[in-house]
Amino acid sequence: MSRSLKECNNCIQQFESHFPHCPYCGQKAGDQLTLNVLFNNTISNYFSVDARFFKSFIPLMIKPGHLPKQFISGRRLMYLHPAQMYLFVSIVFFFLFSFVSRKQVEGFDSAIKKDIEQSHSFRDSIKKAAEVKKMNEYVYEPKSESESPIIINNKFIDSVTKDKPNKSNEIFNTPFNEMEIDSMIVAGASDEEIYRKLGMKADDGYFTKRMYKQILKFFKTKSGGSILQAFLDSIPLAMFILLPIFAFILKLFYFRKGRFVHHLVFSFYFFAFLFSVFSLLVIANLIWKNFPGWIMTLTMFSTFFYLFLGVKQLYGGSYIRSFIKSSAISFLFLSLVLPFALFIMGLMAFLFY
Repeated sequence: MSRSLKECNNCIQQFESHFPHCPYCGQKAGDQLTLNVLFNNTISNYFSVDARFFKSFIPLMIKPGHLPKQFISGRRLMYLHPAQMYLFVSIVFFFLFSFVSRKQVEGFDSAIKKDIEQSHSFRDSIKKAAEVKKMNEYVYEPKSESESPIIINNKFIDSVTKDKPNKSNEIFNTPFNEMEIDSMIVAGASDEEIYRKLGMKADDGYFTKRMYKQILKFFKTKSGGSILQAFLDSIPLAMFILLPIFAFILKLFYFRKGRFVHHLVFSFYFFAFLFSVFSLLVIANLIWKNFPGWIMTLTMFSTFFYLFLGVKQLYGGSYIRSFIKSSAISFLFLSLVLPFALFIMGLMAFLFY
């Protein structure tokens, strides 16, 4: 009695249909691509990066759209899982980027401290000029015939003291004076007193009060590096959130070219490519101190052409149509989604640094 045979999507070998898995490669028989399949065991298998990574990395870099097309078609054991590839490459990137970000945070803190020192120096000069102004007009009498009298003109002092008043700011339309806040902190005033001076009211909402608390924290520490560090630390999570949004944009432009999970596969591989490129740029900057900016610019522009060729390979269509759609996808993502994400990241970094 003959038994029916079926073909494995991964290794293209035929086997008897009653087998639940392919006896040649081990892939599940009749495996349909779903969200469960895409994410199943991804975290637990993350560190089991084997030779498939090296087999997948070259096609990822030089053959746009090849890996997602192979994975969607059913060849899921020949190459590294898309989510696994993305996680591994992103971890490598953020490890390398930490060396650069540390220098940026230190430089940011140094710049703020220098600005504060210059501000204090200028305030001292204003204070001295104001004291001299009270003397009306002071004439320095020469001690010898070789010296000339020195006259301090009140008009000059007026121009300095009027044009450069004590620096003040505004929070939620409430003006405050930085010198007064600094003085209250030095004098040991309570936080409640300083909050009132800043303009915080008892009936303000949680968000507003949180903003005032962070502002006072900044005045006390005079450190903007911690805010920048909090912003940089939020990038991995933000990128992971932006990834499905990018897949949704692909779905809008290629609505009839597969389910959402198919576009998510492409997004995983595309973002893995982006992190690979960024990692190479970081390495180049760490090794080559004066790394040419034009090479970096050219490399960044190349990511668009990768997207263009990738959608052409995966979704088909003419080159002109693929170019127009990839341009629209890039514009929509870079002009609307990414700026909004950066704003949210900056706001969250300030609120929770």
